[in-house]
Amino acid sequence: MQIAIVAVGKLKEKYLREGIDEYSKRLSAYCKLQVVEVADEKAPEELSPSEMEQVKRREGERILAQLKPDQYVIALAIDGQMWSSEKLSAEMDRLALHGRSQIAFVIGGSLGLSPEVLKRADAQLSFSKMTFPHQLVRLILLEQVYRAFRISRGEPYHK
Repeated sequence: MQIAIVAVGKLKEKYLREGIDEYSKRLSAYCKLQVVEVADEKAPEELSPSEMEQVKRREGERILAQLKPDQYVIALAIDGQMWSSEKLSAEMDRLALHGRSQIAFVIGGSLGLSPEVLKRADAQLSFSKMTFPHQLVRLILLEQVYRAFRISRGEPYHK
């Protein structure tokens, strides 16, 4: 299986990079992992609604340019469906069984994802109704993908 993480912005915090490196290493036994960072749009702290949409649209264009036509795209969105770890594992198994072995998870910037990216997505996934820093979401996502592979193979993993 090929897993791509397409995310807005660069990771700056050392502790997040270390965690992501650890889960990337663990995932190498289960899949081919690619993490693609697209530039975030520089914007002032205070934005009008139309400026926010412009930022999301520009970041969305960068995201869409990284997605391949044959990838199954799962957008991380606060309004998406909430899945258990077991459901994520079952969905990944179902996709693989149906020949959809290329999955792209998309993480937007601090303002979220553009309507165009959400439209391209085959599924929308939410980790919580809470708001998390988008850089932290990368680490959480990689841990959950790793957990999904462990569940799928019946391998032990802490609960």
